[in-house]
Amino acid sequence: MNDMPSPPSLDGKALAHLAEQLNQLLRLRTFPIGMKLFEDVEAMEAIPGLRRPARGKTFSTCQLVTQSRMAGFTLGVTTENVPPFSSCSSVIGLDAPGEIYTSGRKMEGVWFENRAAAAAHQAQMPRVPPGRYNGLAISPLRSGRLSPPDVCLFYGNPAQMILFINGLQWRNYRRYDFSITGESACADSWGHALKTRTVSLSIPCYAERRYGAVADDEMLMACPPEDFQRAVTGLHGLAKAGLRYPIMPFGPQADPGEGMAKSYAGKS
Repeated sequence: MNDMPSPPSLDGKALAHLAEQLNQLLRLRTFPIGMKLFEDVEAMEAIPGLRRPARGKTFSTCQLVTQSRMAGFTLGVTTENVPPFSSCSSVIGLDAPGEIYTSGRKMEGVWFENRAAAAAHQAQMPRVPPGRYNGLAISPLRSGRLSPPDVCLFYGNPAQMILFINGLQWRNYRRYDFSITGESACADSWGHALKTRTVSLSIPCYAERRYGAVADDEMLMACPPEDFQRAVTGLHGLAKAGLRYPIMPFGPQADPGEGMAKSYAGKS
């Protein structure tokens, strides 16, 4: 019989508190956000403070993500708001990609030299399977409006990302391997995380930087709430050991012995 108490529920309030801690630990530029898929659009529209993009306007998903992480909007997304039967809509499972995508015709001669390469790109993209979900809500974690979200996401530079991963590994180590789709890299972040509910790190693609205003040095982390909590706990542990952001440079011409004695010397 297991007498261990159950971990506290990761509701919206708890995740808002964790997001604030992450901001303090990593000094993020923009809000950590959450995503939640909905079968029932009416249930999505019942979220307090939800905005819907203007009728008749369509956006790329990365633009809507940026509206949430920079402006703090809580957004409800359906196929009316993103290009239908596209990578944007199909990555989040609102529909399936159209034949112009799956055949490779859409990207032939642009992102790929030939149709076979373009079709292979589409075939290998991680996507939420279509047919179940009809809406996606995106909201800053600090609002507590998604209680809980399916996945938590934040943008950061490589130094912030490696420390977050170190936080994930602090108490229970595991090795992480991440995928690279190339163009349509949202498939590697929110697509992969929503599909598999696993930790997913991506290098944002050309489109995310051109249309979603992602900065040159930014990467994107997506993970389930439980992993988000685990990483923040680990970051606190690392901070107590003196391993914090920003990482202060020791100097490429200095004897590293003094610094390593503090950063790499464990208990004897």
